[in-house]
Amino acid sequence: MQRAQSLARLNGRILNIYSQRTTTALRAALPLRLALPHLEPVLVLNVAKEVRKDTLVILRAHELAAENQPDWSEIQPQLLHATKEIDRMFLARVGSFPVEIVIRYEEITPIRTRRMKLLYDAAQKVFTARNSGLRLRGAVYATFSRDDFARLLDELFRLYAEETRSLSRSVRLPRLLVPLRELIAQELLNVMIRVARPLAAEIATTTFRSATPASPGAPSPAEPSGTTVRPLRN
Repeated sequence: MQRAQSLARLNGRILNIYSQRTTTALRAALPLRLALPHLEPVLVLNVAKEVRKDTLVILRAHELAAENQPDWSEIQPQLLHATKEIDRMFLARVGSFPVEIVIRYEEITPIRTRRMKLLYDAAQKVFTARNSGLRLRGAVYATFSRDDFARLLDELFRLYAEETRSLSRSVRLPRLLVPLRELIAQELLNVMIRVARPLAAEIATTTFRSATPASPGAPSPAEPSGTTVRPLRN
């Protein structure tokens, strides 16, 4: 369970950095700069919502890692149901802001399902790493190369960006910006995708910076330096 909790914390830090980098990039982009005062509060609450959902997926993957795993077709509806409860809590919090949000499940569910499956599979690989005694960083080293880890993060970021675009299309905007709603949503996606790949590469490089070939019986790397991305700068 310690490894699962560490992975969930690491994932949360990574998503928050992605959200912060995105907001910084949005401040330099028109027409998004005009819409940012209306989008930013929603984006802040949205990242907290997504961290909670990802934590559910990671903990579920850990729970089933050592068992005869049921088919994904059985796990998926359980996780989707749980994420909708988190959505309801998110909508209740957003209700205190001068915005109106409608979650378009017909658009979001296929994207969300792909992202959950990708994260679930990656987490299970980490939890079933060859040496079950490895702490998180050693388990990541045993599971991914630096390039594979960067590709995984990039794909997770891109799916997150697609779901965020759908959410942004429901944000109430000033009358002058309403005709630009679709343009704003598309440009938000474009900015998030532009941020995704270099950030994924940066995180992978930071994570694997001190990776050394593990020898049989060697102690695993210390977790505090391996599960943090604090060297990254926003």
